[in-house]
Amino acid sequence: DAIPSADQIRITTSLKSQRGSVWTKTKSIFEYWEVEVTFRVTGRGRIGADGLAIWFTEEQGLEGPVFGAADKWNGVGIFFDSFDNDGKKNNPGVIVVGNNGKLLYDHQNDGSTQALASCQRDFRNKPYPVRVKITYYQKTLTVLINNGFTPDKEDYEFCAKVEDMVLPSQGYFGISAATGGLADDHDVLSFLTFQLTEPGKEVPTPDAEIPQKDKEKYQEEFEHFQQELDKKKEEFQKEHPDVQGQPGKTACPFFLSADDLFETVSDRELRQIFEGQNRIHLEIKQLNRQLDMILDEQRRYVSAVTDEIAKRGAGVPGQQGQVSQQEIETVVKNQEEVIRQVNEIRNSMSDALRLITGAQHPGSPAGVYETTQHFNDIKEHLHVVKRDIEHLVQRNMPSGEKVKCPDLPPFPSCLSTVHFFIFVAVQTVLFIGYIMYRSQQEAAAKKFF
Repeated sequence: DAIPSADQIRITTSLKSQRGSVWTKTKSIFEYWEVEVTFRVTGRGRIGADGLAIWFTEEQGLEGPVFGAADKWNGVGIFFDSFDNDGKKNNPGVIVVGNNGKLLYDHQNDGSTQALASCQRDFRNKPYPVRVKITYYQKTLTVLINNGFTPDKEDYEFCAKVEDMVLPSQGYFGISAATGGLADDHDVLSFLTFQLTEPGKEVPTPDAEIPQKDKEKYQEEFEHFQQELDKKKEEFQKEHPDVQGQPGKTACPFFLSADDLFETVSDRELRQIFEGQNRIHLEIKQLNRQLDMILDEQRRYVSAVTDEIAKRGAGVPGQQGQVSQQEIETVVKNQEEVIRQVNEIRNSMSDALRLITGAQHPGSPAGVYETTQHFNDIKEHLHVVKRDIEHLVQRNMPSGEKVKCPDLPPFPSCLSTVHFFIFVAVQTVLFIGYIMYRSQQEAAAKKFF
């Protein structure tokens, strides 16, 4: 199902149950090698399937169930698995699986039982093409990935490494992909192969491997295939004039009812921006609330420490009272400085919140970096405030004396038991007397009538 063109190869289209692969026609005789692959995996669904694989095998691959290629291969496969078959929420991921030609790939567990190395990376629907650099040198296989978030082609990060790995001395390079119930477009933009040589060894000339006749033959085959592809495009446009110039639309009404299950590229970018903006907004609001609490607590500390030192200074006559007054002034100045710093932090937080809310590109890497740097500055200021408060409390308290809470005011005296019973007895007597008086009044009224 692979569709080649002049600038890329679509290994599989975003249709169900597709398989495709591309392989080199001649064996590579490199002892040590490095490949750089640039590809895109895009789909309208929030979850994609099945994935893409990069191969180096002893024999040229055929169509099969392992990401579009045959099982029981002899060599290594680097799998970019999109779908989470085992339900462990570790996909999309990159898995390195070696095979000696006898093992069957473990699909149900996403190859975790056979993986020599792996890393979890999301390579779907990235703003820039994803780049992978695979190096095999002195029996060590290394996988580096450029995650597609930046146009910098050399911005690679480490993914996986396998040591003491023995691969066939000669083999074919290939790339394959497959779709299942869910589907993505798997496009390969470039596949560059390099030979690695040890220092001091002579590097062979590039034209020494493929004869000129074979090169001309391959070029003729490509031009012939390109002409056939152009003819098929023209025939399709003649047969379907209603979709001419509208390659992204289809007349099939079946998919219209399922549009709510998918999202466009612009919708996805907006959703990611809004989610990141919302998280930043909530974090800043929480920090603002914490700063308000710290400011209120600091003010209480100022009043409490000032009152305590004033009481101690008033109880000591002469020179000691003057020293206490100086301590009071020092503490008050220090506390005012601390409150001023907290107010500055609060103002800077408000400015950051206003800038982030009004930013036109809140999801840009520069904005994220500035916000992270601002949070680090706030954290340092809070540590300084905490250290100053602890220093002030320890300096103003006498040595060996612990901080004591203020004494509670005395509770009012309660009614004693004897007085309570006397009060109840008096109330009872008065109640009985009132009942007897009412009874006599009622009896007199009956006699009168």
